Amino acid sequence: MPCDQAPVIRDRALSDLLSLRVGRVLALAVLAGQLAACSGDVVRSLASDAGYGPKVVAAPGFVTETRSKERPDFMPVGVDAPKRPVRAKSVTGQKALEAELEGARGRNEARGRAALSAGQGGAATLKPAPVPPQ
Repeated sequence: MPCDQAPVIRDRALSDLLSLRVGRVLALAVLAGQLAACSGDVVRSLASDAGYGPKVVAAPGFVTETRSKERPDFMPVGVDAPKRPVRAKSVTGQKALEAELEGARGRNEARGRAALSAGQGGAATLKPAPVPPQ
């Protein structure tokens, strides 16, 4: 091999080695980024499948027998609430409801005043309790 070709071959070998290392580092960085972007459940399940993490223990028989097979009353996390079948009231419907509630409040206040005055009138006829002997 002539002496003038040796630096070219050496430089090519270094560049190939460097490109392999850069490629591996980039692949690891992409993999780490994807794992970091995943939810904790995916990473946790991968770790538990690999043998790390807590052991999965089946629920005891009395627990599985007493739990209801129906859907629970609560809404699971991450699930949107279903769309309501009833639409919002129109402006006129809101005004009518507001007027109805104002009327109900007026009637309740009048009943409260009547009960207060009846209680005060009845209290005037009562005599105080006697003082207990010492």
